[in-house]
Amino acid sequence: MPSLRSLPKLRDPEIRAKNWRALRHSARGLWWDVARPALPDPVFVVGCSRSGTTVTYETLAATGQFLTFGYEIPQFWDGLYGPLNNGWDSEAAGAEHARPAHRAAAFRYFFQRLGRGWVLDKTCINTLRLPYLYALFPQARFVFIHRDGRDNISSMIDGWRLGRTDGGFGLEPFFGPFPEPVAINNGEFREWHFFLPPGWRAYNQASLEEVCAFQWLSANRLALDAKRRIPADQWIQVRYEDLFERPVDLFRDTCDRLGIPFSAELQARCAHLRPTSIVKGAPQPQKWQAHNPAAIARILDRIRPLMAELGYDPDD
Repeated sequence: MPSLRSLPKLRDPEIRAKNWRALRHSARGLWWDVARPALPDPVFVVGCSRSGTTVTYETLAATGQFLTFGYEIPQFWDGLYGPLNNGWDSEAAGAEHARPAHRAAAFRYFFQRLGRGWVLDKTCINTLRLPYLYALFPQARFVFIHRDGRDNISSMIDGWRLGRTDGGFGLEPFFGPFPEPVAINNGEFREWHFFLPPGWRAYNQASLEEVCAFQWLSANRLALDAKRRIPADQWIQVRYEDLFERPVDLFRDTCDRLGIPFSAELQARCAHLRPTSIVKGAPQPQKWQAHNPAAIARILDRIRPLMAELGYDPDD
């Protein structure tokens, strides 16, 4: 029985809603443990941070064909395999790290919170762990979005410095203190932001533009390497720039590839597509030239080969 002192809390609508959610999740988890209902393998929207994954995810979610969280779940994926249980190696994971228990835990987590259906997940760290996800979910679909490296890295620089309207991108709230000192950009940053790629320790005293270039290179390189293992009909590659230059055609094609309807309502939404995750101003071509031109010039040679591989002209 609750004590008299707890009665006011039980009347609080937010606390009551939270308790009800916990009870529902617990009941669904028990049902999952007994019944193990069949669920389809998910669709994963992946890409480097600040590359347009949010607007892509929200647009696909608007089709009404998927169950969605409405937010990223890096704590869940890192809990299966991540820095706190792999010796702070990174947030990447390979096929060799996949376990049947991880697949079961993921489906249980989805079923508890979303129910039974086709799940659409957008968690940027999963760009670092595509072979792992493919090993767990061999029928999964992957929507990979990439962006001109100059603009993407510039946006990441702004994100490190400015955060976003609902908070920053720092990782200490999720992992706690880092195992060794971080002094990025001459000590301006004492923690990493966005995600931890393999080899992150070598950049603990680097400049901010070097760190962001390293993150962009790591995410896109790992994605393109994983592409070779994943069947072509399960891989959909999207250019960030097409989100704003040809959004209707882009999402019509993406829906066709996923085998879901492209409705008139969705077409109207795409025709007036607007980003919802903005750090510093609306999208515009070569935005980096107005924001961080000197910083991008310093790392351009480093990102040039991968930009070309992704189909961008680093000299335009």
